[in-house]
Amino acid sequence: MARLIDFREIADERGALVALEGDSNIPFSIRRVYYLYQLRNDVRRGFHAHRALEQVAVCISGSCSFLLDDGHTRQTLKLSSPHQGLCIDRMVWHEMFDFSSDCVLMVIASEHYDESDYIRDYEQFIKETLDAKHS
Repeated sequence: MARLIDFREIADERGALVALEGDSNIPFSIRRVYYLYQLRNDVRRGFHAHRALEQVAVCISGSCSFLLDDGHTRQTLKLSSPHQGLCIDRMVWHEMFDFSSDCVLMVIASEHYDESDYIRDYEQFIKETLDAKHS
């Protein structure tokens, strides 16, 4: 469903560096990168799943929480380190919330933007997860 990835951090007295590489510490070829910032703590984001797209989310500054749901199991995880990523598989409903005032959330995606890949209705998401289980 979703799992945390610890990235190798190279740090010394000058600072710290994390390198992200597709098909290496990112488990897919990278097709798209975007980031969210100036996020309000009282607003939730996301509310969707993807049929094919996989993602890795990294809080490069601050922190935020994720609600993750694969249609059978729900879990909540908090991201608060720039050297840890959250790998979100396809067909996982996700919502982001509890953004710190300094949160910058970067998302690395396996595919280019395609609106037809999104499931934005939770009932439709549940229906598609049940249909996939029975086929």
